[in-house]
Formats: sequence, structure tokens, C-alpha cells
Amino acid sequence: MFWQQLVNGLTVGSTYSLIALGYTLIFGVLGIINMAHGQIFIFGSLVGLVLMTSLNMPLGVALIVAIVISAILGLVLEYTALRPLRKKNVPHLASLISTIGFAILMEEAMHKFFGADSRAFPQSFGDTTFDLGLIQIRSVDLVILGISVLLMFVLHFWIQKTKMGKAIRATAENTDTANILGINTNMVIVVTVMLASALGGVAGLLIGMAYSALIPTMGMTLGFKGLAVLILGGVGSIPGAMVCGVLLGIIEVFTVAYGDSSYRDAVAFGLIILILLLKPEGLFGRKA
Repeated sequence: MFWQQLVNGLTVGSTYSLIALGYTLIFGVLGIINMAHGQIFIFGSLVGLVLMTSLNMPLGVALIVAIVISAILGLVLEYTALRPLRKKNVPHLASLISTIGFAILMEEAMHKFFGADSRAFPQSFGDTTFDLGLIQIRSVDLVILGISVLLMFVLHFWIQKTKMGKAIRATAENTDTANILGINTNMVIVVTVMLASALGGVAGLLIGMAYSALIPTMGMTLGFKGLAVLILGGVGSIPGAMVCGVLLGIIEVFTVAYGDSSYRDAVAFGLIILILLLKPEGLFGRKA
């Protein structure tokens, strides 16, 4: 029972890590919390799911579509809700409110295009189960873990080793200095927002795979869990987002297994309160 729940927690937690990475990238570069993140990636994920169910497209195509649609919506967010305010040098609170407005628009758009009901994955999807003695693991869980871990390692390598990754780190450190050094910070910001949204698109589809369905309204709940991971790991910490996303998933699953399922969504916010009391900068954060 213990090992089975641990695997389930790792599966769900790895998707939380991808969501939190999106928040971390945008906060690191722009210094704001993107409150539309959850709605953006759920919209992209729903488009991918519709292609799977209506046109019998394979998972790979659905993932690519979810990535592309989410990235495009991220681009729209940047040009409509973030850049105009950034040019006017307004307080960050204005950008936060602007992303909330964008989130509401996305929520209404999802109701218009997809309705309010849940959309199930194909019944035959991920049915195969492997018996490994202490645990039984579904093929869909292996897919989720494999894609999540691969993306996290690729992102870490890309941020650390590539020219654009170094430009993102320089812009996150100090935008003015990055401009002086010849870095096109506007392009860096566009790439960052699109990358964060694309990661969310993958996470949304993977979460749908884990629960066998997607609900248009689940973007807000998942977005708040991503924020919880952001605070737990330390705002702006990529390793913190990776580790604490998995940690939150494990704690949630064990809470449901050995406690009450009604507390599942409350776990994240209980951890936030605990971390803010004991270590306000987060587990991997640095004191200012």
C-alpha cells in the first residue's frame, strides 16, 4: 500500500513540478505572478484532448498541439496584458490584476468552446497494468513520469548551457544590465512566457491522463497548487519547483489514502502556512 501510494504521488507531483516551473520562469524574469497560467494551459490541453477523442489523433500529436496552443496563448498574454503595462512602468500589482482579467477571459472562452462538463480520455487509453510485486503501475503513469522527468532535465540543461538560457538568467538577474550587455530582453521575455505556457500545456494534458478526464474549471485549482509549490520551493528557484512539486504530490496522495479526501486541496495551503512560519524564503530559496 505504501509503495503504491508513493508511485501515485510521484506521478501527480511530477505534473505539479511542470506547472510550478512555468510560474518560476515568469516570476524570475518579470517579477510577477501570472494568475492566468492555469487557464492558459488547461485551454491548450483541452484542444489536445478534443483532437484525441474527436479525430482519433495519437497522444504525441495531442501533446504537440497542447504545447503550441498554450505557447500562442502565452504570446497573446505577453502582448496584450503584460507588455503595455511594462512600457508604462506601472507597479507590478497592475500586471497581476491584468493577468487575472486575462484568466477570466480564458475561463469564459473555455465555457464557450468546450462547455462546463468534464471531458474524458479514450477508455482504452493507458489500460495496461504492470505488476512489479510491491506495486502495480499503469502504462499511463509510466508515460506521465517519463515525459515529466525528461522535460525537467531538458529545461535544466537548456537554462544552464544554451545561449538563450543564459540570456534568461541574465535578464532575471537584472534587466537593465542585460540590456547594456546587448541582450534583447523583450525577446527573452517573449520566449520565457511562451516556454512557461508550453510547459503548462504538457502538464495539463498529463494531469488529464492521470485522472482520465479534464474539466475546464480545473485551471484555477491547479494554478493555486502551482503557486503553493512556488512558495514551498522558494520563489524563483527552479530546483525548488522540481523537488517541491513532487513533494506536494506525495503528501496529497498520502493524505487521501490515510486520511480524508476532502482535505486534498487544503494540503497545499497548509504547507504554505507552515513554510512561511518556519522558513519564509522557501526550502530552496535565498534570503534577500
